[in-house]
Amino acid sequence: MQDADTQTTIFGNTVAELVGENLRIGIVQARFNAALTDRLAQACLAELELLGVSAKYIEHVSVPGALEIPVALQAMARRKDFDALIALGCIIRGETYHFELVSNESGAGVTRISLDHETPIANAILTVETEAQAWARADDKGRDAARVAVEMANLMEELS
Repeated sequence: MQDADTQTTIFGNTVAELVGENLRIGIVQARFNAALTDRLAQACLAELELLGVSAKYIEHVSVPGALEIPVALQAMARRKDFDALIALGCIIRGETYHFELVSNESGAGVTRISLDHETPIANAILTVETEAQAWARADDKGRDAARVAVEMANLMEELS
């Protein structure tokens, strides 16, 4: 067992050391489908703690829905206060084209902010067909978002 500051995770065929100590992480959580996004957030925050990220270095804000996530991420990225950011949301397919619009635009916005500001963003906006699929994925996706944020923050430090 490793100490709380380091964890080894296998992604594909690559092993990454995840060191969260002293990392500053920003989280933007959509309130739409709040029960699900709260579950994502709980799993994410628990994993960040396991990886050694101090609660005092985590800023967690909420926005109305997935389409508002990118603008909040952009405001955080502009501050240059964070080593990585995390987007948490849940979009469940309905009977109209709105699902595609929200899914595509929120995802594109998250990617654009990350590239424009050279800030890693773990995108944990679930896009699912049913609420049952969202519940089945919430814990894993929340934990994965924490791991991705820490791994990418560590990588960006190495690359700079």
